[in-house]
Amino acid sequence: MKDNFSKQSETYAKFRPTYPSGFIDQITSLVSEKNIAWDCGTGNGQVAKILSKQFKQVIATDISSNQLSHAPNIQNIEYRKEPAESTSIENTTVDLITVAQAIHWFNFDAFFEEVNRVLRADGVIAIFGYPLLETRTKIDTILSHFYSGTLKDFWDSERRFIEDEYSTIPFPFKQIEFNETYMKYDWTFDQMIGYLRSWSAVQHYITKFQSDPVELIQDELMSCWPGTKTISVSMKIINKIGRKN
Repeated sequence: MKDNFSKQSETYAKFRPTYPSGFIDQITSLVSEKNIAWDCGTGNGQVAKILSKQFKQVIATDISSNQLSHAPNIQNIEYRKEPAESTSIENTTVDLITVAQAIHWFNFDAFFEEVNRVLRADGVIAIFGYPLLETRTKIDTILSHFYSGTLKDFWDSERRFIEDEYSTIPFPFKQIEFNETYMKYDWTFDQMIGYLRSWSAVQHYITKFQSDPVELIQDELMSCWPGTKTISVSMKIINKIGRKN
């Protein structure tokens, strides 16, 4: 698994969108017991924090020490620096596995083997994430050109799985269909800029050229920003959710 977010872990923790609690509630309602949840690729613990309110124990794993250092310290969350494909979790002990905006970085075969090892017989696995945001304004055109033009050569090849909305990721489980769901926020200009700087492609660009590509579109974005000071942002939640076969 690539570690593309240690460098900007503080920015990631501050500006990445959080998942609606209602969406997580839909997932947790599928499990018969709420003893142990495993949040895999937890990053800064966004989903683990929500799960901790419902499960007796949450095991949250990630390969980035910097990401984990920005996760909330909550009594029933145990953070472990471990790869998704090989963990110290005991066999058949986990009721729910969540993977938020991370599955595309994993070795699929090895990870799913680990899932089958640790998941209970009636356990649930939920993988989810989000593609490029929408504002339904001229800002979308600017971001689209930035995403697929300026940053075209700086996205990792795994990004294609996000663009395919996870449709091309194997899923050897009994899939559960979910209604189309969106995350919706009112963002300030600073929130938008901070979010863009959390992108892995932006960091790859900075590493190569020693300059911030977000500055190339900052003035243009500002010229389109509404007088209300905030703008409505929408992100589709892509997902694959299922039960162990």
